[in-house]
Amino acid sequence: MSKVSIYLNFAGQAEEAFHHYKNVFGTEFSAPFYYMRDIPPMEGMPPLPENEQAMVMHVALPILGGIEIMGTDMLESMGHTLLIGNNTSINLEPDSREEADRLFAALSEDSSECTPMQDMFWGAYWGTCLDRFGIRWMINFAPAATP
Repeated sequence: MSKVSIYLNFAGQAEEAFHHYKNVFGTEFSAPFYYMRDIPPMEGMPPLPENEQAMVMHVALPILGGIEIMGTDMLESMGHTLLIGNNTSINLEPDSREEADRLFAALSEDSSECTPMQDMFWGAYWGTCLDRFGIRWMINFAPAATP
């Protein structure tokens, strides 16, 4: 079943923030903390500096009304700079690869800062873009999550 979540970016405070949100909403993590050190080596990717190894790669927490927030820490070593405007994305999880491609094509029309749809190490087909209206979208189709 398709769903929508909100993805939050942090500058090294993702773990602290998500523990705070867990207390605020009184819910349990739906995805545990995965850390940057958990990323498998990929061709062409330089090793992460020691100070970024313990940063959060991904975490998820249900909040209200079926909405889930997810989060990560941005990496300076990868050229990421946290700014108001790139700290939040709308994450779409469609039911098919075809729908993922359709959504990405429509949202990325006349857009910037795109990462094309591609198969990722966590098992999803993923891409992101900043649409022409300045809204950041992530498309994340996970075949294992479909019924």
